Amino acid sequence: MKLLLADHILPISSDPIIGGAVVIDGERIVEVGSAGDLTAKYTAAEITNFGTAAILPGFVNCHSHLEITSMRGALDEVEHDFRSWLLRLNSSRAEMSDSDIEASALLGAREGAQAGVTCFGDIGRMGHAGLKALTKTGLRGIVYQETEFSPDNRTAAQDFQALGAKFEKLKAEETDLVGVGLSPHSPYTVSSQLFEMIAQYSIINRIPLTIHAAESDHEVELLTRGTGFFTEVYEKFDVEWHSPHSSPIEYLERLGVLSAQPLLAHCVKVSDEDIRRISNYGAAVAHCPKSNAKFGHGYAPFERFRDAGIAVGLGSDSVASNNVCDLFEEARFAALAARNREGSQRFVSAREVLVAATLGGARALGLDDLIGTLEPGKQADIAVVSLDNIAQHPVTDVHAALVFSSNARDVVMTIVAGNTVHLSSN
Repeated sequence: MKLLLADHILPISSDPIIGGAVVIDGERIVEVGSAGDLTAKYTAAEITNFGTAAILPGFVNCHSHLEITSMRGALDEVEHDFRSWLLRLNSSRAEMSDSDIEASALLGAREGAQAGVTCFGDIGRMGHAGLKALTKTGLRGIVYQETEFSPDNRTAAQDFQALGAKFEKLKAEETDLVGVGLSPHSPYTVSSQLFEMIAQYSIINRIPLTIHAAESDHEVELLTRGTGFFTEVYEKFDVEWHSPHSSPIEYLERLGVLSAQPLLAHCVKVSDEDIRRISNYGAAVAHCPKSNAKFGHGYAPFERFRDAGIAVGLGSDSVASNNVCDLFEEARFAALAARNREGSQRFVSAREVLVAATLGGARALGLDDLIGTLEPGKQADIAVVSLDNIAQHPVTDVHAALVFSSNARDVVMTIVAGNTVHLSSN
């Protein structure tokens, strides 16, 4: 049995505890409370006192692409042009060997562990690379097998068969900590018939889905008017594709995809009606404010998602479009972007984005019965963050100190299911 002490304990499900402790037995949390009470109660426990620090649930990065971690900074010169960025990304990825992709994914998983991330929602074309990386690092997560470029209904049957073969192979590699799902990439790269097949397969077999949706003006232009640069790509590859003349979210509803309650990444370009659709179907949102801003796509309406009762988590996206996997930065940017977004409806607090970085991500991935809060019976997925830096003092509000004054380098320990996966040498 272990007893972790710190000046600040953030259960997330309840108010912070000053001078608190967390009791761990094996992979689970036994009790959370005051340090004095719990040290007196558990006299035989192994005690670690982190002092000027905060203990909170591990961060949940619910939208990542670990496979392309090695492309950090390589595409920055084309980031202003989404079309060029996508083309360069696909070209660069095609040049990577299987071993390159596996090494890249492992690098990303280790970066996450050092940053206090205990759980990933990771999308990969070569899904087993992400699964191997999370398993080797000792992290939790869901790895989503992504579709290839498949927007033509004429090839939907064979596209589904090929995807199913990859998925079944990936599913055979599932572990107690890492599950698998499917990722039909986006409304503009997956045919309507393939979407319908994947949605039905997901519902029948209870397989989690995640989809890039309503990410950019280019996507909205294609879906609503059938024009824009994506049509040039279709023409180049002789793809037969017809615009539904609707918003991306309405399109997913028409195809029955929202009935599978997918995790929708980005959702920058959404209307009030789109938000109602997401909420009504019980779908979730992966909010990626830094990646969206880097592309100039705009700001998703974070507070409106939360006010609509939608499960909202934070995602770093790939470091090819963000540069770092740091959920402190993501939470900070989420708060500042929400406050500064034109049409923002209310003030977003530091505590609110910290909830999104932990419990919100757990809910978005459907894992909130296991992780996301420090409560008895839950898995011991924990981040310990030093508050000893002069730039963090004085700690008058621990939520503000974490969100506005801290970063990934302040993480001193990361624990998953009771096992230490990162321990700072500083």
